[in-house]
Amino acid sequence: MLTPADARAQYRGGLVAPTSGHAPGFTQANLVVLPRDWAYDMLLFGQRNPQPVPLLDVTDAGSTSTALAPGADLRTDLPQYRVWRDGELVDEPADVVDLWRDDLVSFLIGCSFSFEQALLDAGVPVRNIEQNRNVSMYRTNRECRPAGRLSGPLVVSMRPIPAALVATAVQVTARMPRVHGAPVHVGSPEALGITDAARPDFGDPAHAEPGDVPVYWACGVTPQAALMDSRPPFAITHAPGHMFVTDVPDAVYRQP
Repeated sequence: MLTPADARAQYRGGLVAPTSGHAPGFTQANLVVLPRDWAYDMLLFGQRNPQPVPLLDVTDAGSTSTALAPGADLRTDLPQYRVWRDGELVDEPADVVDLWRDDLVSFLIGCSFSFEQALLDAGVPVRNIEQNRNVSMYRTNRECRPAGRLSGPLVVSMRPIPAALVATAVQVTARMPRVHGAPVHVGSPEALGITDAARPDFGDPAHAEPGDVPVYWACGVTPQAALMDSRPPFAITHAPGHMFVTDVPDAVYRQP
């Protein structure tokens, strides 16, 4: 099994792959990078929407490092990035060294990949790991609480869970609110405004086994939906499913 440092070294070396199942037992994080002029809006957006946007760290302007992984480089150590201009996706590079500026503030946000090992330890299968796929993610009809210039819908990740184990999945993930916590919905996708579950807005479609039911968690891609709707002049994010692997054990964010 890869250590977090080994995983980051592979991404820095050119590996592009979803990070679900990589360095199991260590917390993964979503990344949002915005100019300092938009940083307060993002900080307030996280404070007002803690389930989809649980803030784990916020850097000083211009910093390329985080306390979550001393020595790592936020410009190179994710497998894939996204670059946004005026709310439009313009590139998905393997690093953002040439785009980095002294006024950029990075936000590290909890990720549901961090509770997947806890689900496995409790005997709950994680289909996206079994199938070597990125998790399914959807925009919903639920609006986040706006913050300054940032507004947008809740994005959810979906995992098919055997019906008999849904209660276990809820209990396990509820103990980890810093990485999205308990599900926001179980069952019908239509209740979230999802009209075609076979075509996720982000990630890959999931293959459900007989007896599985869809379970939906708040997702750290929610800020990317807000970027699309709110159109800041410039932003960098992780590519959905291609997270920053930290040195922090998942157990740090697990309540007794």
